[in-house]
Amino acid sequence: MDQELYDEFGNYVGPELDSDDDDNEDSDEDRDEPYGDYGADEDEDMDADDADDVPEMQVVLHEDKKYYPTAEEVYGPEVETIVQEEDTQPLTEPIIAPVKKKKFSMVEQDLPETVYNMEFLADLMDTPDLIRNVTLCGHLHHGKTSFVDCLVSQTHPEIDVKDDKDIRYTDTLFTEQERGVSIKASPVTLVLPDSKNKSFLVNVFDTPGHVNFSDEVTAAFRISDGAVVFVDAAEGVMLNTERLIKHAIQEKLPVTICINKIDRLILELKLPPTDAYFKLRHILEEINALISVYAEDEENKAVSPLLGNVCFASSYYRFCFTLGSFARIYGDTYGGINEKEFARRLWGDMYFNSKTRKFTKKPPNSTCQRSFVEFILEPLYKLFSQVVGDVDECLPRMCDELGISLTKEEKKMNIRPLLRIVCRRFFGDFTGFVDMCVEHLPSPAENAKNKIEHVYTGSSDSDLAEVMCTCDPDGPLMVHTTKLFPTQDATSFHVYGRVISGTLYANQEVKILGENYSLQDEEDSRFGQVGRLWISEARYKVEVNRVPAGNWVLIEGIDQPIVKTATITDVSGNDEVHIFRPLKFNTNSVMKIAVEPVNPSELPKMLDGLRKVNKSYPLLNTKVEESGEHIVLGTGELYLDCVMHDLRKMYSEIDIKVADPVVSFCETVVETSSLKCFAETPNKRNKLTMIAEPLEKGLAEDIENEVVQITWPRKRLGEFFQTKYDWDLLAARSIWAFGPDATGPNILVDDTLPSEVEKSLLGAVKDSIVQGFQWATREGPLCDEPIRNVKFKILDAVIAQEPIHRGGGQIIPTARRVAYSAFLMATPRMMEPYNFVEVMAPADCVSAVYTVLARRRGHVTQDAPVPGSPLYTIKAFIPAIDSFGFETDLRTHTQGQAFCLSVFHHWQIVPGDPLDKSITIRPLEPQPATHLAREFMIKSRRRKGLSEDVSINKFFDDPMLLELAKQDVMLNYPM
Repeated sequence: MDQELYDEFGNYVGPELDSDDDDNEDSDEDRDEPYGDYGADEDEDMDADDADDVPEMQVVLHEDKKYYPTAEEVYGPEVETIVQEEDTQPLTEPIIAPVKKKKFSMVEQDLPETVYNMEFLADLMDTPDLIRNVTLCGHLHHGKTSFVDCLVSQTHPEIDVKDDKDIRYTDTLFTEQERGVSIKASPVTLVLPDSKNKSFLVNVFDTPGHVNFSDEVTAAFRISDGAVVFVDAAEGVMLNTERLIKHAIQEKLPVTICINKIDRLILELKLPPTDAYFKLRHILEEINALISVYAEDEENKAVSPLLGNVCFASSYYRFCFTLGSFARIYGDTYGGINEKEFARRLWGDMYFNSKTRKFTKKPPNSTCQRSFVEFILEPLYKLFSQVVGDVDECLPRMCDELGISLTKEEKKMNIRPLLRIVCRRFFGDFTGFVDMCVEHLPSPAENAKNKIEHVYTGSSDSDLAEVMCTCDPDGPLMVHTTKLFPTQDATSFHVYGRVISGTLYANQEVKILGENYSLQDEEDSRFGQVGRLWISEARYKVEVNRVPAGNWVLIEGIDQPIVKTATITDVSGNDEVHIFRPLKFNTNSVMKIAVEPVNPSELPKMLDGLRKVNKSYPLLNTKVEESGEHIVLGTGELYLDCVMHDLRKMYSEIDIKVADPVVSFCETVVETSSLKCFAETPNKRNKLTMIAEPLEKGLAEDIENEVVQITWPRKRLGEFFQTKYDWDLLAARSIWAFGPDATGPNILVDDTLPSEVEKSLLGAVKDSIVQGFQWATREGPLCDEPIRNVKFKILDAVIAQEPIHRGGGQIIPTARRVAYSAFLMATPRMMEPYNFVEVMAPADCVSAVYTVLARRRGHVTQDAPVPGSPLYTIKAFIPAIDSFGFETDLRTHTQGQAFCLSVFHHWQIVPGDPLDKSITIRPLEPQPATHLAREFMIKSRRRKGLSEDVSINKFFDDPMLLELAKQDVMLNYPM
């Protein structure tokens, strides 16, 4: 570069140059050329024509410059293109979003170390006699999950408690960890030694204790052979304890008891040892009273520490003992003790006479303690007080005496962790619990016959049933599944069930039978291929390639067709397969909410989410009303809250609007129809006459609880109604159906006489009339809710001779219409669900509880102090529709000291006449009690998109209306 021509900043300072034009032209052409080339072939002739008109020297404005070829030039003239002027995607969103790993549950990364070999665990699965399938159940926070923690940390040395907090190993979901309560039942399979050091494969199902989630317990009970009921030593028998004992007995499971949280008697309630004994005895007396009430006509199933079916534990301090295992500690320490005989004398009114070295039934002197207090409670109290008391002096001496070795670090620990270590080393493994399960709960092989009789819908003397009763791993494959667990990212499900007979292999082709399958209607069956098989361990799973009869198994790849429960069997071979009966729950879903997506275009996503939560919760019901709203039915507020959380976060990830919660209602009558109601079929060839009347008290509940079944032979059915409800022979023998289904609380009776009605013709249309009756009872005339507690009697029937005139299309709607008119003529009423509430509160809060209940139409049935503790238990009834927000309300009024649980209990008639036209419902005003029925009916109808009021003439024929007019009945029923 010539230095003189440019200054130090690089600006040109030399002599003037020629004009820039030549350069510019070149450079412009250069610049344009590459873009011209894109469409060069097509454009060349065009350019040639234009070239003449365009002056060479034209100035091209900035906005007219063409930097990029047009879409037409790139893609050719035939292609339709769309040009977007600006970004549709906001800058905050990445153009290609990173893959988000969804994770809703805790999972171990690798298989943790266990004190046994996994191969050994898999080998034990082949010997049904060494397997125990156990459900741990009990009231909320009575220590079931912590107890499983003890078993897990006993078998998994790495998994141990850090600083005072429970791991809650089986609460795998993040929501469970956050709420501090189990929501799903979760199974764990462990190899545990009994006191003789023999290993057993114990399948433990840890279940939620909250009454709302008792459907999870039902699913666990179904595949278990026994139940261990947990009872908090301080709280005693609570609402759910009682319900679960009843439920276990109904499910034909043997019941054993674990009294947990023994430490609370010592550290919290500070009871003297004798009082602690009385408290424990009182709990067992209550339990035995319950068992004797629910276990009718069966051999004595009482529980007692002497029988060995009661164990005592403290999950927090990691110990568990039975009388036998405590006697063994004495035996190991002193030697030469007959442990069995010693254990027999450690409970009840037994006293040890230290002079004669004998046990007596009477105390030898006034200061003498009962043997349980002297040999078990006092040592326990001493152990606690030594550690809690003056640690530095007493502890080393005590540890030497008991042979417990502590390291220097352990001695410096805080009281609680230290107490935990001392108790754990003193009591050793949980052999007492294993002994109890082994001796008092049957193995799958022993219990198979009992199980099959209870849950199999086929006859129990078919060949298949007999093979299932032997729990034969070589028999035909039968698997009963009761639960679906979502995968970690909640995209699909794994199916959990029990192999009843045969052996299930990985990648096997199977036939999946749903709950609606029957030999007559095989629609609900699918073929599928099993993926991998696992043994579930809560936070990790062990893959196996086959699972023989008697075991629990987690199955991949067949969740698509299964909704709640299923029966899995061989693809071909046995055609006579019946299914295992669907779960029978001990509570109802009566609370409902309507859901809709905030963005209507996301409806398909929400429907998919609803399908998935429906699989995940056993008792959840989802349905679409005729008005098009999607209804979700659940057992209570917490339940629906968890369902909505899963729906929004796990399964559909969209915004969902929820309507205010309401409850299901029922419709009923309180008198007999005021006149015979008849209806003619549209072709005027048939005529049916019916009346409606209320059923006897208690009959509806009997039908629902299957005390009486419509499938019984005529004679047995007749006898039941004659003896228990005083029906006459004719009526009892002519019960046609229960409705709306086989266990529906309404009855259809044929009350016609052979002299007046041709029975053969009536028999020909029986099915159609029954269908009409069931349709009517499924959705009643008041507000499309089910009818309950009504007996419909057919009084007269004129039926056409020719089959063509009496088809279903003629008879079914007519039967429904006449049932409706009979119903409306019999003083119809609404029924609402009532909840049973149990409140625990300190004595000074009791009056506040009464006030809160009274405000919500509730009434107290009982309040009593809990023995041995400062709390009161208040039992009450509250209408379900008024129970929304009751818990929050109760806590506000008692400064958070009261705790309540409520559960559906019974149906009760709503005060007031739903058809009373004189009542005007004013918006946003609370109605007086007598207006409630009217309010509920009108608001339900509005919500469902029905006309405001029930018009009677919709269900009556003209001749019927004339008849009514004659009798002046229509005065109070506006048309």
